[in-house]
Amino acid sequence: MNKLKKTLFSNKHIELDKNSLIMAIESSCDETACAIVKGGREVVANVVASQIKIHEEYGGVIPEIAAREHLEAINVVINETFKQAGVSGKDITAFAGTVGPGLVGCLLVGLNAAKTLALVYDKPFIGVNHLNAHLAANFIDTELEPPFISLLVSGGHTQIIKVDSYSDLNIIGETIDDAVGEAYDKVARLIGLPYPGGPKLDKLAQEGNPFAFKLPQAKVGGYDFSFSGLKTAVLRLVKSFDEKEIPTKDICASFQECVSETLYKKVKSAINETKYKQVVLAGGVAANSEIRKKIFSLKDEGFLVYAPAMKYCTDNASMVAAAAYFFNNTFDDVNVEVFSRA
Repeated sequence: MNKLKKTLFSNKHIELDKNSLIMAIESSCDETACAIVKGGREVVANVVASQIKIHEEYGGVIPEIAAREHLEAINVVINETFKQAGVSGKDITAFAGTVGPGLVGCLLVGLNAAKTLALVYDKPFIGVNHLNAHLAANFIDTELEPPFISLLVSGGHTQIIKVDSYSDLNIIGETIDDAVGEAYDKVARLIGLPYPGGPKLDKLAQEGNPFAFKLPQAKVGGYDFSFSGLKTAVLRLVKSFDEKEIPTKDICASFQECVSETLYKKVKSAINETKYKQVVLAGGVAANSEIRKKIFSLKDEGFLVYAPAMKYCTDNASMVAAAAYFFNNTFDDVNVEVFSRA
């Protein structure tokens, strides 16, 4: 299924095919990751060093600490990836790194490491947009090809993306305030859940009544989203109870039902209008049980639905390698600089 693709690097052309090995590095937030992927779909090695335990005591990611941890882990992660794959730098077809969006100090560590490897081994460098990488996670171990509609849900972004081809990606809807992951973390803090709150809220929601409380779905035009009002509604709900009597599980379940139903309705509207038959779920929040369940329910209506394996939902370098292989709208200039926002 993989077709030859030409990528320009400086004054050279290379051809990527099903045997091409791309080594990628991801360090946009609190995971130091490196991977080698063959032909854009087959993961040869995938190594992730997580900082969650380190940031737990602060209740969130501290950028300066995260960057320092990346510096300490980067060489270990790269060496382990080479070891797992059983290859050396001279065997790699191209090196890739995340350019942004993300935390600038963190991005610089991984991107500079990827650039250095490319220069040392005289191989092409490919810079990757982090959001495109989340989409590309769906190419791993599948035969997915455009066109499709994608729902990207992460800590910082909520977007509906129309993917017509590997070079034609268009955002047709996005949040006008809080992203889904951001809303989850804020609500988790409201009810006293420790960082990272999203997964813990999801777990409690599975034990509660999703229809215990009717929470508001923002009326936003088109395919855009708004979740700040929902967060405020949950705050008022929590304050209406005595601290010792807060029905935490029911609040979690009702919040999750409201979010997942909002996402489902917007995606359903987008695929009905475009007439596309493929739906793709992507991003860290794609691991959420109810969101996943609702989007996959579209299979019952004849749609093909894709979502990454759980280990490829959160930040990892395999998705970066897949994006470098498939998407033409990447950065092929080794002098490219990081950027913090999409």
